[in-house]
Amino acid sequence: MSTFDHQSRQLRFGELLTSSDIDLAFFPVSGDLEYLTGFPRKLASFGNIEHAHAWLLGGFLAPGKDPLFLVNEGYASFNLPQGVDGEVIHVKNLDDPLSAFHEAVGRFGKLQTVGISARTWGKTAIQLMEAAGGARIADVSDMLGRLRRIKEPVELEAMRTASRICDAVMGDVTPLVKEGAMEVAIAAEVDRLMQTHGGRTPSFDTGVWAMGPGSARDASKRTSIDPLPSAVGVSFDFGTVVDGYCSDFGRTIHIGEPDDRYVDAYNTVIAAQEMGRTLATPGTLATDVHSAVVEVISNAGYGEWFRHRTGHCIGLDTHEKPFISEEDQTVLEAGMTFTIEPSIFWPGTVGVRVEDLFVCADGGAESLNDYSREMVTV
Repeated sequence: MSTFDHQSRQLRFGELLTSSDIDLAFFPVSGDLEYLTGFPRKLASFGNIEHAHAWLLGGFLAPGKDPLFLVNEGYASFNLPQGVDGEVIHVKNLDDPLSAFHEAVGRFGKLQTVGISARTWGKTAIQLMEAAGGARIADVSDMLGRLRRIKEPVELEAMRTASRICDAVMGDVTPLVKEGAMEVAIAAEVDRLMQTHGGRTPSFDTGVWAMGPGSARDASKRTSIDPLPSAVGVSFDFGTVVDGYCSDFGRTIHIGEPDDRYVDAYNTVIAAQEMGRTLATPGTLATDVHSAVVEVISNAGYGEWFRHRTGHCIGLDTHEKPFISEEDQTVLEAGMTFTIEPSIFWPGTVGVRVEDLFVCADGGAESLNDYSREMVTV
């Protein structure tokens, strides 16, 4: 289990709050709150799951003060078995949530500006304004993001471990890829093996899908119950979580002898990823990395079929800013972690993608994955 210096993070964030004249910040249960305090998140679910008074669940942070948490009874009952470092106000089902919330805000005195993250509930923001006497509300997501996007050595180690789990799982499931196998069964085995190798949970929905000649299948359908045909590329997209930190990994395996189109597309994607890796150095714009990757694929004649950004930063959340994308003018910095995941998804013809995690460094980004990028056929 990794040990994170939350007090140091709180100190640095407090300095940013002070320099921006923000008196107090509130975060719901999220990667932001876990980064600053270690407050644990429960596993993700499809759609909303909540208990009474869920809107007040979260933590307050003010410069020079210890965190103050508000925790509703439903969340505390099953999601905080080890407790949390800091003062906790427990709000029971029959308590008055507005009184508890206003009392907590009142502890911080007269407030001019209160910061919230972009994913704070609307009701929480409204109650903050009322409890703080009409204080101005400011979005501090980008402020905290400037800290979160530069990974500490202990964060990199957790992400490296999560990435190496993906490497191991890819090797384990490769023998399962064969004509007649079912994608959902392979995906279920990927999820099981990630936990067997030490991952806490999938970091997003696992995808295993076939594309190739004679099929209109696109990458938007990430699994199916249909048996795998021959003469197709089977793409994998999966990741796991270690100590709260995510991985995100992808490869494509071909069933049977590949045709010239597949070989060309595969080699193009590998060349595009290497171009992105080489350029992803401190001082380079994120958009310029994306443009270079696009150019490789376009020059090979597949530009129409590379239909997404090159990558995204990653850490406590699977998708973090900045993005390796055409609109993102962020200057890359040493210690940023991101995916480089070029693809060619051409329905009815070919489907190929490769994806690894990288950390920005002088001389070219360094991969956190060790898995081979050589073409694999089964």
